[in-house]
Amino acid sequence: MKKIWCVIGMVFFVNCKSNTEKEHSSNNSERRPSPKRVFLTILGTAQDAGSPHIACKKECCAKLFEKPDPSRKVVSLGLVDNENQQTFLFEATPNITEQLKMLQNNASWPAAQIPNGIFLTHAHIGHYTGLMYLGKEATNASEVPVFAMPKMQHFLKNNGPWSQLITEKNIIVRSLRDSTAISLNSNSSVRPFTVPHRDEFSETVGYQITGPTKKALFIPDIDKWEKWNKNILNEITAVDYAFVDATFYDGEEINTRDISQIPHPFVIESMALFETLPASEKRKIYFIHFNHTNPLLNDESPEAKKVRNNGFGIAHINDRFAL
Repeated sequence: MKKIWCVIGMVFFVNCKSNTEKEHSSNNSERRPSPKRVFLTILGTAQDAGSPHIACKKECCAKLFEKPDPSRKVVSLGLVDNENQQTFLFEATPNITEQLKMLQNNASWPAAQIPNGIFLTHAHIGHYTGLMYLGKEATNASEVPVFAMPKMQHFLKNNGPWSQLITEKNIIVRSLRDSTAISLNSNSSVRPFTVPHRDEFSETVGYQITGPTKKALFIPDIDKWEKWNKNILNEITAVDYAFVDATFYDGEEINTRDISQIPHPFVIESMALFETLPASEKRKIYFIHFNHTNPLLNDESPEAKKVRNNGFGIAHINDRFAL
């Protein structure tokens, strides 16, 4: 199907090829599809290198090497539009094979396993390397729309093996602009916005994802909230859900690397910053993107219980959020 682009003001419309209410579910991706019109589903919650983490000798990973936890997948969201019969993926992770199947299983129609589009945040390994499975060594996909900011586009076009995906037309790279929304269809739109992060190869963005009645904020990676030129408290009040960077619970969990070289807002810092919000606003916040050392990966940990007692949420794989 030919793609059609048009511009109206500052909003781009694309025809891709071919509530505060949340649904809790088990870790079984083969579950009954939701009848909801449009919703987000959590496809992964871990930091880029996953859990268990390569070469980790700590207790957090020791048992997982022997008995892997199927819920430990790298951070990703799926957007399902049952009305328009379209799916979209946010982040192309190393777990993309399972995550695309999970996304397909969330649809109420016989959806294709390849989505109608993939949105990337930046060029760190957990967020784009899953694109390799769209190449001829794997699915040999045809013209999958991949949405990326200018520096991310340049990185993909000028570095192998990603450039081969473009020359072989496995993917078609679509342009994003900072703070400019793209309309996916009659129900949904996506607006990227840049955030400060370690931008060695590309800029980093978060997304505001808008459905028929609700909006979600997705910021899996940011250095520190105070480095951003926006006020995160204001951004939270403007949406119905906020999935925010929770890479480290605090600075104590990392003792093998210089924590200053991998800055993220600690969960304890975020909770202190968000403490002034009313309970109704706190309920919008879901921590996500957990390093393998993060105790929030264990739902029964004292830290996880403290987060919930403070009025915040913790993202879990297969959770659904109606838009």
